Amino acid sequence: CCAIEMMSAAACKYDLDRFGAGVFRASPRQSDLMIVSGTVTKKMAPRLRLLYDQMPEPRWVIAMGSCAIGGGPYYIHGYHVMKGVDLIVPVDVYVPGCPPRPETLIAGILELQKKIEETPTLRRPAGHIVASSATA
Repeated sequence: CCAIEMMSAAACKYDLDRFGAGVFRASPRQSDLMIVSGTVTKKMAPRLRLLYDQMPEPRWVIAMGSCAIGGGPYYIHGYHVMKGVDLIVPVDVYVPGCPPRPETLIAGILELQKKIEETPTLRRPAGHIVASSATA
């Protein structure tokens, strides 16, 4: 469910490219953001941690949807379901919903960008201006 909403957020109506998050990479070594959506099982947990460990620093994680955040409806009757991805990797932003709307995912990405901007070690120098391709 969440994957469909993520694809919708990347489509032309919502256009994730304008927020700098439109390019999805298949390799963790080329990624700085991991968006975890869907049910995370105990069998999947070591692989998820391995992918996270392969990402270069600095790295961030967004938990998208109720399944990734708290196990979703499958946690109650499923012994094999993890109750949240934050038991495996540190989560920076939680995007609630089942499934969350594309607007909610975009709000989560913007919240992460604000969090990154407020991090002292990653802050841009004062007065630094980033030119967009429209003004160049």
